Order: sequence, then structure tokens, then C-alpha cells
Amino acid sequence: MSEPVQGLILAHATVAAGLVAAVKQIAGIDDETIRPLSNDCCGPEALLDAVRRNAGSGPALIFTDLVSGSCGFAARKLVAERPDTAVLSGANLPMLLDFVFHRDLPLPLLVERLVSHGREAITGAWSKECADAAGPAAR
Repeated sequence: MSEPVQGLILAHATVAAGLVAAVKQIAGIDDETIRPLSNDCCGPEALLDAVRRNAGSGPALIFTDLVSGSCGFAARKLVAERPDTAVLSGANLPMLLDFVFHRDLPLPLLVERLVSHGREAITGAWSKECADAAGPAAR
């Protein structure tokens, strides 16, 4: 069996810390399986250095809140440097929970699985009155 993938959530302000806290509470874990990192007060090089330090030495998956911007750019730069690293942008709580229970999968399979589960978790709901008010296009 290969080494479990380390998770790093790289996001703006306190988003990463909030997601990690929620994952730990729901999953009942209290370890460094997944860590938060904020881009607060970091220029591009300082942020990339922080990502390098926090991604660990083994296989890593960096979750970002946005595809572009400082978090996405820093994550993709690290992926270009390290073949055992991947980035997944648009992170959500369902995919993060799935990550902690399946991080023993090979990195490419893990990323595919998490993207699929993350997309499946995005749904919408509205009332009949709302749909009626929007007209035929909403039905």
C-alpha cells in the first residue's frame, strides 16, 4: 500500500480553517490528515514557500477555494515542481470528507473520485411558487 495522501486546504481569509474544523468535527479526526493555510498577508513567493512547507514530503493534494488568484497559482506552481502533488480547486465540504476516508487511493484516482463527489454534492432546490413566478423556462 502506498503512503496516504496529505491534504492541504489553501484559501482566502479563514475559509481553510473553517473547512478543516468542520471536517475534523464531522469525521471525528484530530490529526494532521488535512491542514489549513490562509493566503492572508502573503505575497506570491511567501505564499508558495508556505505551501511548500505545509504540503509535507509525501504525496499531497492541495485543495483551493478558487481556480485563479494567489491560492490557485501557488498550488499549481507546486504541482509543477512535485510529481506526487495535485491540486483540486473549488473545494467543498463533501469532497473534503470523502478525502479523509479515501486518501489511501492513488493520487489520480483520488482526484477523479473527489471531483465527482464534489460535483454531485452541489444541488439546488426551490418552491413551486418560485418556479411558477419564473415562468416556463424554470420548469
